[in-house]
Amino acid sequence: MQSLSQTTLESSKNLIFLPSPAYKMQIPFPHFTSPEKPIEKPQTPSPPPHAPTQDDLKKIAAFKAVEFVESGMVLGLGTGSTACHAVAQIAELLNQGKLSNIVGIPTSKKTHEQALRLGIPLSDLDHHPTVDLAIDGADEVDPRLNLVKGRGGSLLREKMIEMACKKFVVVVDESKMVESLGMGGAMPVEVVPFCWKYTAGMLQGLFQRSGCVAKLRFLGDGEEPFLTDNSNYIVDLYFEKEIGDLNAASDAMLRLPGVVEHGMFLDMATTVIVAGSHGVTVKNK
Repeated sequence: MQSLSQTTLESSKNLIFLPSPAYKMQIPFPHFTSPEKPIEKPQTPSPPPHAPTQDDLKKIAAFKAVEFVESGMVLGLGTGSTACHAVAQIAELLNQGKLSNIVGIPTSKKTHEQALRLGIPLSDLDHHPTVDLAIDGADEVDPRLNLVKGRGGSLLREKMIEMACKKFVVVVDESKMVESLGMGGAMPVEVVPFCWKYTAGMLQGLFQRSGCVAKLRFLGDGEEPFLTDNSNYIVDLYFEKEIGDLNAASDAMLRLPGVVEHGMFLDMATTVIVAGSHGVTVKNK
């Protein structure tokens, strides 16, 4: 019988021993070795240019509109996610000295606060009853450049200022273009709080043939009614079918005693700037 040591010795003859990973062979003359080829790192392909976001498009349209602004103008400063870019750009040009002697008339308390913070001189229609240029966004734009505005709740002040301007430039992204007003979302109507249910019912009855549903707008928590800057309520009208004659609809709403103003801006825009994935389109009346 072989001893355990002999068996181990004989078995080991068939084994190949490799140095451990930590083992490093010492080479006394490294210049005798062939130079190592540099390791080529795989090239990371550059990411394709990202498609512009909706906010990118809004900014593009707003900056294009600011090209209409000239020193010495009285400007209507719009309200909303698109108009705020225009207000910021106007302030930047003032700070750079590229614009001067500008007077802004804000269309909402929110825009008033933004313009004050950015250092834009402000006034109102009492002191400047004629406005050279207004820049504002829109919720819907039809092929005739009629608008729906006011889903942000500032429609009364917006309409007052934009009716007083010589030129009204509207800035939108392509998602706001529609074939018929009122089919892309709520049509806001500002109403007095007194007996608002009665007023809402009358509004709904006006557009019964269009499948209209009138809903009072609430704050985010759904408990308190939304209040405009003028302490009024907003009734949002939702339509299943087209409204029809827009001017007739406008007149009918304004004849209701509890209605302050509605969100249709008819034949007011002189220029609409539309930013889309394929560029900027300028539509003029």
